[in-house]
Amino acid sequence: MPYRNSITGTLFDICNYVFLAFIALLTLFPFLHILAGSLASAKEVLNSTFILVPKQLSLEAYRYIFSESTLSRSLGVTIFITVVGTLFNMAMTALMAYPLSRDIPRKRLIMLLVVFTMLFSGGMIPSFLVVKSLGLLNSYWSLWLPGAINPFYLIILVNFFKQLPVEFEESAKIDGCSDPAILWKIIIPLSLPAIATFSLFYAVGHWNTFFQALIYINDAAKWPIQVLLRQIVIMSSGGIGDASFSSEALYQVPPQTVKMAVIVVSTLPIIAVYPFLQKHFAKGVLLGSIKG
Repeated sequence: MPYRNSITGTLFDICNYVFLAFIALLTLFPFLHILAGSLASAKEVLNSTFILVPKQLSLEAYRYIFSESTLSRSLGVTIFITVVGTLFNMAMTALMAYPLSRDIPRKRLIMLLVVFTMLFSGGMIPSFLVVKSLGLLNSYWSLWLPGAINPFYLIILVNFFKQLPVEFEESAKIDGCSDPAILWKIIIPLSLPAIATFSLFYAVGHWNTFFQALIYINDAAKWPIQVLLRQIVIMSSGGIGDASFSSEALYQVPPQTVKMAVIVVSTLPIIAVYPFLQKHFAKGVLLGSIKG
């Protein structure tokens, strides 16, 4: 009797599914706790240490956050940084990965320099001095240019491009296509799983931009949402925020509730993107890591 149709195989599958479902529920508990805590009333949050289902729904924390008029502007800034930064990152990564996936002079030396950047970096102060000397302070380019190409993503994309059939390129060259046309019309369409995967990785990085914006962006009007929400959390805890930041909220909200609401507001939009690109993750990463 085949194993899959045997009683032992069926019992193993049932136990496996139950165990995996239990692990999945465990990973959901922190998210449910954060969401429930942000929607719970002030009294319930102060009297409870762990909340999964709020007894009384309250939107005071979200009213407190969205009462700040600059939040919508900051959210627009973050969307702009994420969209433009992701397009810029993927363009630079693809333009460098394509020639490195083919036979070009000094290819090994270039790859060695790429790997070197994964092991060593100049550090915060040299990076700041470089950004300042280039005149990028208080500019969005200070968030895009220093990390234009992620070396790890580049190496995987190079290996992905190597696996594409060379016959397509040879046929295109016979028809008179140039290298940029081959990259745009043949390589990119065939690499959509990898492009979608790394685009999401870049987008998550830009959406969560905090420290770079904190040290490079001085104008509060150019703050991404992560920096602005930090100021809201500081002021909700009784601290003093940035001089250019003010809040007119009149709600008495516990700091814990505000922090939970901040987490929801800052993570929910980018989480909503994951289901649309989920199917590309395994294929995009694994195919690029088969060959060395």
